[in-house]
Amino acid sequence: MKKSNDIKTQKFIENIKVLDTTKFQILEKVREIVFDNYPEVKERIMYGGIMFSLIDDFAGLFVRKNHVSLEFSYGVKFDDSKNLLEGKGIYRRHLKLRSLEDIKIKEVGFIVSQIIEIENL
Repeated sequence: MKKSNDIKTQKFIENIKVLDTTKFQILEKVREIVFDNYPEVKERIMYGGIMFSLIDDFAGLFVRKNHVSLEFSYGVKFDDSKNLLEGKGIYRRHLKLRSLEDIKIKEVGFIVSQIIEIENL
């Protein structure tokens, strides 16, 4: 995976690599999916995790005790017919990722691919 253009984000990623290999692998795979869909995406550290933005912040990637949480600012607007997204907030929804397999099971690529539609509303 590519190094982050943001120094604080890159340090965060390197720290996770040292602390927890599985969470680091999840983090890197999700970043890869985000950048494959949106090469121009910007990332920065905020709220203790990585925030992704195009026009505005659209998602955050947070390392928790037992999982990595991929949180979407307007997840309520996504096509989620399989009910993969969690959360009951007005707008936000998230995916809890505990393994690399969860990335496929919870269809992270499909969910992330919807962001541009939401950003352009």
